[in-house]
Amino acid sequence: MALDPDRFDEAPHATLSQRIRSRTARVAVIGMGYVGSQLALAQAEAGYHVLGIEVDPVRLTQLKLATDLSSRIAGGSLQLTNDVQALSTADVIAICVGTPLSRNHEPDVGPLCSAAAAVGSTLHPGQLVIVESTVYPGATEELVRGILDDRGLVCGEDYFLAYAPERVDPGNQRYRFRNTPKLVAGVTPEAGSLAKAFYSSAVEQVLEVSEPRIAEMAKLYENAYRAVNISFVNEMMLLCHHMGIDVWEVLSAAESKPFGIQIFQPGPGIGGHCIPVDPFYLSWKAREYGFQIGFIEQVARVNWQVARHVVQQVSTALSDSGKSLRNAKLLVLGVAYKADVADVRESAALRILPELRKLGAQVRYHDPLVAELEVDGEHLRSVDLTPDALASSDCVLVLTDHSGVDYEAVVRYAPLVYDTRNATRLQLPSPNVLRL
Repeated sequence: MALDPDRFDEAPHATLSQRIRSRTARVAVIGMGYVGSQLALAQAEAGYHVLGIEVDPVRLTQLKLATDLSSRIAGGSLQLTNDVQALSTADVIAICVGTPLSRNHEPDVGPLCSAAAAVGSTLHPGQLVIVESTVYPGATEELVRGILDDRGLVCGEDYFLAYAPERVDPGNQRYRFRNTPKLVAGVTPEAGSLAKAFYSSAVEQVLEVSEPRIAEMAKLYENAYRAVNISFVNEMMLLCHHMGIDVWEVLSAAESKPFGIQIFQPGPGIGGHCIPVDPFYLSWKAREYGFQIGFIEQVARVNWQVARHVVQQVSTALSDSGKSLRNAKLLVLGVAYKADVADVRESAALRILPELRKLGAQVRYHDPLVAELEVDGEHLRSVDLTPDALASSDCVLVLTDHSGVDYEAVVRYAPLVYDTRNATRLQLPSPNVLRL
């Protein structure tokens, strides 16, 4: 679509503000993963015309078949494309690409730079660019603005730049996009006000902070808080194991205190697209100032320690029942990183299954939400959870506590169950069940 030169007058901010408030602004979302697709859907439902840009052909095909997007696509308020040149037609552009880690646990900003370069290639006066991707403090102004300024336009006068960290929690039925408060911060005051107006159409509460670094740091703090506390409870679990103390009863007792404590649950490790990754953006940036955040480094150590503990405990449980881990038939229940989501990114299963296979175990899995999983270059497929599948397994290993699984049947038919999520608590005590 050709750019209409008459759409903008000599005051880009005023023109864009009016278009946002009247919801006639055209919105583009770069990166239609879970975060981007939720934003695109929410803004389409708010009345904007939204263009979702996804360069991964497989993902683009999946999006076109997604039931939650289908009505908006059919109605014309949401369009999907892999053509980044379509950015030239947008008034508001949100960058929602992933920000992974390198093998050395350092930020991989390649996807973010590529997205910013795509925006810069068509940048013109009167556009608002919002970064939603998780970044280190300073990245919006140092990295993204640097790329966009190469276009020759003036930030805060010709175009506007803001940061608004995503806060999507997959599977959370209580807090969705609309009722989760949104943080925004503009590189300039004008950008902040535009971003706040844009999100206010789809979110109940929008909080504007003074600068992008505040919002960037807040996002990292949120995820580091969860990573550190989950690692701490897992370390407590390991200690309780060595001391012969039931960690689940300890947590239930501690939870009775009505103040000063929040209970986190132990498990086989930290997973997901944020919590295991984002804190390392903070520790990496801290080193630039000669500062080391020991808590975050400990997160990675505990994550691997817990995975090794699970493998060792499965081996010990089999040995106690007169069997060896080598050639044992293991059925893993759940490979997603958390209950009732289909996401396997950074899942504990991706650490534990390869270790079990390396030690000679025959591993199958069942996950009602994950049909296929690649382990050591091999594609595994989810098997049906039948009484025969349970009974023919030497051990059933619960890694994800999906609510749709019949755990009563699991305990009834499986000769041995090792439960890392306390999913079988209603069936306890049971002589064939061991817990993390």
